[in-house]
Amino acid sequence: MNASRTPGSPGTGRPRRSSRETLQDAATELFLEQGYEKTTVDEIARRAGVARATFFNYFPAKGDLLWADLDPVLDALPDVLAALPKGESPAQGVRTALVELTGRVQLAPVVLVERVTIGARSDVAQSGLPRMLAVESALRRFTLSRTAARNGIPEAFAAGATGALLAAGVRWLDTGSDRGALGEAVDVALGPLVDAFAPLLPPTS
Repeated sequence: MNASRTPGSPGTGRPRRSSRETLQDAATELFLEQGYEKTTVDEIARRAGVARATFFNYFPAKGDLLWADLDPVLDALPDVLAALPKGESPAQGVRTALVELTGRVQLAPVVLVERVTIGARSDVAQSGLPRMLAVESALRRFTLSRTAARNGIPEAFAAGATGALLAAGVRWLDTGSDRGALGEAVDVALGPLVDAFAPLLPPTS
């Protein structure tokens, strides 16, 4: 039921489901059936056929399930930034990295699309905050390392790029079945910001 995979079945030659994926699917089913607040960790573990302790091996809290499909993408950001070639404004580098990363998201996660319906809107925001702060931190470190500009300009750009990413993501989730590609939405959102900041963030030589 999670957005990223389709369960395999015996005899198909597809790999067995991991406990993490099984927990994601069980949680999504229960959230849609009875709502987010009414669903307990014990119920999720029982539906997935694993022990309660196994749940916490993969997810520190129930709210982390809401971001489970996007966490691998967000976690890859520092490595993608580090691999960018030098010699261009870090503003353009950030745009390249974020568009490339969000291009990896092929389907909208069901629990995020249905966050209002299942009663998880506040928990999506609460669990999303540390993730967006981590994105902002990675973008800030990258921008500061690739330009001599200071006086708060790199920090302002990193904060703005994080906000643009979040706004584009929310708009993409709420658009519906004809939402198109997330990477394209992020590219459009970042365009004006990058155009404005690129001259202010010359690359280090």
